[in-house]
Amino acid sequence: MIVVVDIAILLSATLSAWFWWRASGRKLRRIAHDEVLDSHDINRIVVTINRGQILNARAALATAISAGLVAVRFFLIFLDVHF
Repeated sequence: MIVVVDIAILLSATLSAWFWWRASGRKLRRIAHDEVLDSHDINRIVVTINRGQILNARAALATAISAGLVAVRFFLIFLDVHF
């Protein structure tokens, strides 16, 4: 049972790291101060921010799952469960 929880912890932590790595890779194209900001630029900025927020939310959820599984593992160790 503990091995299954350990594998789930490893997978959720890896998933979390992958989501945050993807979110950090989203770069916005800089706009020069003499360049005109049009609706296409604003749309691109909003889409990039929204995609980054979605990836950050997924990473936070995966981290929360990982932390919960660590708590379950400690609880199983406390109960001295050996299946």
